[in-house]
Amino acid sequence: MSTAYRRVDGRRARGDRRRTEIVEAALRVIERDGVAGVTHRTVAAEAGVPPASLTYHFASLDDLVVGTLTWSAERLATLIRDRIESSRIKGRSQAGAVAETLAEALGPQRGRTMAEYELYLLAARRPALRPAARQWLDVLTSLGRQPDEVGFRAFLAGVDGILLQGLIDDDPPTAAELLPVVEHLLEPLR
Repeated sequence: MSTAYRRVDGRRARGDRRRTEIVEAALRVIERDGVAGVTHRTVAAEAGVPPASLTYHFASLDDLVVGTLTWSAERLATLIRDRIESSRIKGRSQAGAVAETLAEALGPQRGRTMAEYELYLLAARRPALRPAARQWLDVLTSLGRQPDEVGFRAFLAGVDGILLQGLIDDDPPTAAELLPVVEHLLEPLR
């Protein structure tokens, strides 16, 4: 008789958790010190792990930066996709969900957003980072075939612009302030 369950590999699960802890620690270091502050020693100290653990999971600092950017892009794309889908299911405004997400990114999550954009900008100088930097766009465009590809690209560029402008504002915009802009960006897609 065969068992129809999948056996969980505890070592793999622990390794995945450790890798995530390291990536999250790298983002905290970038929030605090910028990408220039990322060293094996600073990230290991932030994660509370021995430096050897870093080199076990990431062979080089570039691998760590790529891993951090990839993880961050996946997390951001998943968050936006889930919020849009949730609003669609609940019959709520998709523009409202996007505006709330952007306000959160520029308010309580401002440091994280700044760190993520620093990583994205680093990709302009390091071609190896570009596929990871483009990943969040790929995930969002995979949500479904858009009838207006140009309008969708304009929407994504608008979101980037809102985030960059919001990061240099002294006071972060609220979801209510962002809502009309997001609605305008989404108009061609309706």
